[in-house]
Formats: sequence, structure tokens, C-alpha cells
Amino acid sequence: MALSISAAVLLGIIVAVLLKGGHVRSDSALACTLFGFTLAATGLAPAINSGLTSIAGLLSSL
Repeated sequence: MALSISAAVLLGIIVAVLLKGGHVRSDSALACTLFGFTLAATGLAPAINSGLTSIAGLLSSL
């Protein structure tokens, strides 16, 4: 059985776990989130998306 999960959901879960464990403060998590939204609006977004798609394809073939 294959499980499909969005990268946004997976990263959101990781951030929630890090916040709950006290490894990341809420202001740092907010700054990283805002940076991600800002980065998504730049010309670098297609290259990042392509890289994530390649990594996901590589992991799914394992």
C-alpha cells in the first residue's frame, strides 16, 4: 500500500513536532514560514519545486 502525502503537510507536521518539543521557538517558526512564502513568490520557485519533485521520485523508487 502506497501512502501519498503532500510536502506541505509533511513539513507542517515536522514544524509542529519541533515546536512541541521545544527545539524551535514560535517566532523562529513564523520567520521561517514567512520566508518560505516569500521564496515561493520569486523566480527560484520552479527550481525548488523541480528539485523536490526529483527527490520525491527518487524516494518513491526505493
